Amino acid sequence: MDRLAGFRLDGRMNDNTNMTLVIGGTGKTGRRVAERLVALGRPVRIGSRRAQPRFDWNDPSSWRHALRDVGSAYVTYYPDLAYPGAVDAVRQFAGIAVASGVQRLVLLSGRGEEEAQQAEDVVRSAGVEWTIVRASWFAQNFSEHFLLQPVLDGEIALPAADVAEPFVDVDDIADVAVAALTQDGHSGQLYEVTGPRLLTFADVAAELTRAIGRQVRYVPVTAEEYAAAAESYGVPAEEIVALTELFITVLDGHNSYVTDGVQQALGRPPRDFADYARDTASTGVWKTLAPAVGDR
Repeated sequence: MDRLAGFRLDGRMNDNTNMTLVIGGTGKTGRRVAERLVALGRPVRIGSRRAQPRFDWNDPSSWRHALRDVGSAYVTYYPDLAYPGAVDAVRQFAGIAVASGVQRLVLLSGRGEEEAQQAEDVVRSAGVEWTIVRASWFAQNFSEHFLLQPVLDGEIALPAADVAEPFVDVDDIADVAVAALTQDGHSGQLYEVTGPRLLTFADVAAELTRAIGRQVRYVPVTAEEYAAAAESYGVPAEEIVALTELFITVLDGHNSYVTDGVQQALGRPPRDFADYARDTASTGVWKTLAPAVGDR
């Protein structure tokens, strides 16, 4: 994808070098945003540690090179805006971006996170066009992130009790972000994006069971039990701490409502979790040698 920076789909150089920097361009949302921009013929620069020029949130000296000739930026913070130092990093980046000529910032934020909302305030006050995409829990966490292995194992053990969450499809997030990056009318907007209905993790397990054709069950555990299990899966210690705190602070019920952010931004309803589960199951990512439902 990095080789596509500055090129059109026909392979020729795009005369408009006023490109879009997609930070986290190899991640769940960033990859989809970059693919959509390229499909539109927009010049794209991937912001990642392996890209050239590279972008590393831990190395501010890399930011100016990545921002050269950039007119807009899709900003995702790794590992999460709730991590210590994230708000300061976003503030410093926004200042450098504006000084470098960036005119439009689109920030991926999180619902119900105090630090994330502080980062939103930073982007709002940057002095350029801005759009906030405040997202609920990603459906794709069950297929592209830390919940993939539990689904493969047939047991999702989380410290979430029976709290319901309006899981959002990452494809919807990408569509909203691309609209904000490429179209007029989205500047100054905060789009809080969710799926169309609330699901508990037990509901999610039931949807996955139907889509995959084998049993997936949800097991509520304590935060301490979750941390121990995550360690056994090889999750880095710092990520375990952050994930555990995120469960405690976010999955307490205060986000248990749906919003119309996708409808506002795109003029269409959001995708349902059942659609995500069905389409993802068809890719084979959840295939295992486990017996089918009814065989045990």
